[in-house]
Amino acid sequence: MAIKVIFVGPMGAGKTTAIAAISDIPPVATEARNHDKTMHVKATTTVAMDYGELSLDDGNKLSLYGIPGQRQFSFIWPIVSKGALGGILLLDCSMSDWAEQFKFYIDSFRSLANSGAMVVGLNRVEEDDKETVSGVIQDCCENLELALPYFFMDPRDPQDVNLLLEALVINAELDHILQGE
Repeated sequence: MAIKVIFVGPMGAGKTTAIAAISDIPPVATEARNHDKTMHVKATTTVAMDYGELSLDDGNKLSLYGIPGQRQFSFIWPIVSKGALGGILLLDCSMSDWAEQFKFYIDSFRSLANSGAMVVGLNRVEEDDKETVSGVIQDCCENLELALPYFFMDPRDPQDVNLLLEALVINAELDHILQGE
């Protein structure tokens, strides 16, 4: 059985990198040259989706989908999200607007966040900034009336990405139990 997980977040947050770090197959990527250097200076960006797979010990498979971060591609978000167990929101905390991006993506994927089927990966956080970033995330979650697990992580590190996946699966399963499903 394949279990669908989506990776969401702004351009440059590490979605493509995270999928590549854990996929058992060479990821399918729809990278194109980035023409919007005002949003991010990276050379390429995802324009449709990324796809990878991760085989589980029980024979199940996680299908990993990365959603393009640019808002002009938001029409594809519900299409790719359909049937997902949950989502991993990745944020590049070195960007000055990361907290606004957090709120935007939570609003865009509110049904996943409300059901407990979302975890947050905070990328590019300096050790000295972790307490401040934690405070901002906690304040945002309180204002949005959400309790979301968040982790400081590096999308290149398979252990960090696997931790996010484990937290997502546990939260999603717990929600199903609490809802009596």
